[in-house]
Amino acid sequence: EAGEFAALLGPSGSGKSTLVNNVLANAAAMRLNGARTIPGRHKGIEGLQHFSTLVRVDQSAIGQSPRSNPATYTGAFDGIRRLMSQVPEARVRGYGPSRFSFNVRGGRCERCHGDGQIRLDMQFLADVYAECPSCHGQRYNRETLEIRFKGLNIAEALDLTVDDAADLFRKNHKLAARLETLQAVGLGYLRLGQAANTLSGGEAQRIKLSLELSRRTQGDALYILDEPTTGLHWIDIQHLVDLLFKLRDAGNTIIVIEHNLDMIRLADWVIDLGPGGGRHGGSILYSGPVSALHAQSESSTAQALRKD
Repeated sequence: EAGEFAALLGPSGSGKSTLVNNVLANAAAMRLNGARTIPGRHKGIEGLQHFSTLVRVDQSAIGQSPRSNPATYTGAFDGIRRLMSQVPEARVRGYGPSRFSFNVRGGRCERCHGDGQIRLDMQFLADVYAECPSCHGQRYNRETLEIRFKGLNIAEALDLTVDDAADLFRKNHKLAARLETLQAVGLGYLRLGQAANTLSGGEAQRIKLSLELSRRTQGDALYILDEPTTGLHWIDIQHLVDLLFKLRDAGNTIIVIEHNLDMIRLADWVIDLGPGGGRHGGSILYSGPVSALHAQSESSTAQALRKD
């Protein structure tokens, strides 16, 4: 049903991921997003006509390359490059926004091709990376680094935390809005240019959620999250819950696979699979409001809720 927060519960191996990721998500992706995913065997799915799109928010990396970072993924980097190109000296020199990209020729350091690192081939050992001796890890050439916005060059701007950047760029409303959504999911401590391959799965998932929050949805999207609270501090879980409630209150529906009891208590609707894992799982023990889950005798989640 549209505009609800639903949680799928059950012990490990009870079939939660198969049901949500292999069946529901793949079928929804085919119908709503035109994807070519093949869903697992099922008799039918009702209610997909209520949604316009599927958004899967998992804990996979936001990019495989060190070039991908929170600024590039959320689009904040585009706004920062535009601001740098509007500095009077940049205009005099004819520097456009592309000059401040480390992905194209012109403004980047060509010795490391904008990576900031040089790969050393160790023959039979794993490759080793060393700081580029030309740009000293700053990714850009000397001329590009001479352009400063409020005292910072482009490399120094990318080294800012999200919190500091939000303060620096607060007068640029579109850019500030991108950064505020990262703050809303508790990622104000991240550096804008932090390489994607150094982020945890939980951080990557919340960056994806922040991007979705910054987009204007029609309020009829289906969101699917797989154990979003894994590895998160309770303060970060609170940030996550606030964000999910914003999406729900806008008319979107969220389905999460979850073990966290506090998260489960906040759900509008729960579906409990079990009673065990493997061949002992796969049965729906309960489906309904969380308030009535406590009475289920076979449910391990209900037992945990009663003890907690």
